[in-house]
Amino acid sequence: MGSIRSIRFKLGAVIVAVAAIGVLAAGGVVLALGATDRALEAAIAAQRRLDLLTETSARLSEFGITAVADADHPTADRERLVGARDRVVAVLDKVAAETPEDLAGAASSGRARLLAHLKADFSLLDRQIGRAIADADRLRRGDAVRGALNAFAAAAGPLLSVLVESERRAVVEARAEARLLSTRLRYGAGILVVLVLAAALVLHRTLARPLLARLRQIDRAAGAIGSGVLETRLAIGSRDELGLLMAKFNRMAERLARRARKVAADRAVLEGTIAARTADLTAANTRLAAIDTSRRRFFADVSHELRTPLTVIIGECDVTQRAPAIPEDLARNVLTTIRKRAVRLNRRVEDLLRIARSESGEIDLVFQDVPVRALLEEAVASFEVPARRQRVQLVLEAPAPGPLVHADREWLRQVVEGLIDNALRHGAPLSRITVRQVSGPDGVRIAVEDDGRGIPPEQRDRLFARFVRGAASSHSGFGLGLALAEWVVTQHGGRITLEDHTGGDGRGAGLTVAITLPAPTHEQDDAQTDASRRAGQEETP
Repeated sequence: MGSIRSIRFKLGAVIVAVAAIGVLAAGGVVLALGATDRALEAAIAAQRRLDLLTETSARLSEFGITAVADADHPTADRERLVGARDRVVAVLDKVAAETPEDLAGAASSGRARLLAHLKADFSLLDRQIGRAIADADRLRRGDAVRGALNAFAAAAGPLLSVLVESERRAVVEARAEARLLSTRLRYGAGILVVLVLAAALVLHRTLARPLLARLRQIDRAAGAIGSGVLETRLAIGSRDELGLLMAKFNRMAERLARRARKVAADRAVLEGTIAARTADLTAANTRLAAIDTSRRRFFADVSHELRTPLTVIIGECDVTQRAPAIPEDLARNVLTTIRKRAVRLNRRVEDLLRIARSESGEIDLVFQDVPVRALLEEAVASFEVPARRQRVQLVLEAPAPGPLVHADREWLRQVVEGLIDNALRHGAPLSRITVRQVSGPDGVRIAVEDDGRGIPPEQRDRLFARFVRGAASSHSGFGLGLALAEWVVTQHGGRITLEDHTGGDGRGAGLTVAITLPAPTHEQDDAQTDASRRAGQEETP
């Protein structure tokens, strides 16, 4: 009994009924169409034979007229008569060959037998006319031809009339049968429409309407649950699939209500915790902001306070070196040492000042079209003496005249010089430093490569942080060079990376610091061409 109440069973029964009606309708249509096709084919075949019989009558008349004409004119060309006879024979053969099954099957009407008699009578007529035309006497010839034609007409006329009438009746019967089948097909279609409408009405009243009503109830309940009315419940009704679904819906609504009550309680606790933590975070952020402000002020103050006396020291050393009253050897050695230390300290102070200014946004970069090769030549030239002193080969590999980059010339030169200085100070032991420039689809690449001891990969990412130095470095420094270089390159829209480098001539593994700057825009193409041409002319001896 439960299976009969099942929606699945009802839908299956409806589908089976609809399929059965469809199969019966399709079978009836196929049978009706087949019978209609056969009736139409019979009508067409009968009409075709009727047309051939009409043509046969015309050809027989043509043959008789030609025979009479030839009898009256013994000297006439006999080929006309032969042609007329051949046409009669051809059309009789067509009538005989046209649907021989139909002719053989019409034994009751005797059409095949009548056609055979007609062909035999024409053969006899042909022979009689042939003998009559061969007679030399004109009067006898004409009488013989006319007599033969009259005899043929008396014998063949009724046969031909019977055949024509038989074919006409066949055409009428086939058309009547086709109309009858068409009428039956319309009646069948009407009955089928009535059955389908009745089935649709029964389906709607017994299945669709109750099902839609229950679905609307579920929809309203789901909307209420979605709006927050978690006390909504459904009346289950029938114990079918939809009833089971409604029962599950009620259980789900009950669980949601319990969970909502628990969430409300937890939310109250959480809001209190968040409020307390927010207050703590606000206080911590205030303290961090104050610490950061103090740190920036410290860097700026220290840089400012140390820069002024160091500038005075360097100036006094320059004056003392030029004073004649001090022994030259002692004065120059002492002052050279003092100045070297002061310059190193001044460099560190400048780094601190640049870092402070970069954080506060006080550094204004002046962008212009800069020839890369000229800038690299200047940077390499400033370190030729220290490189020779350390027995390091400093090589520049850059094409002439080279590309342009839209950059701050002074800051970009300082970045390249800083990278060369880092290689000399931290890359030992090394024998070669190569400054290379390559143009590619990503822009202009400037690489400072050395064959020194390199830097382990796990230490490279943290080297761009401020105040961080490599673990293997034994030289003094604040660890600001790479941090400042990264800031400058980033302001130019480029990127700086640390990469492994293995020399192609068998030297050991080293380090490559690569700077990639954006390619010049289209608006800079003309300026790049002119500047490159001028740079090439300046390099030509």
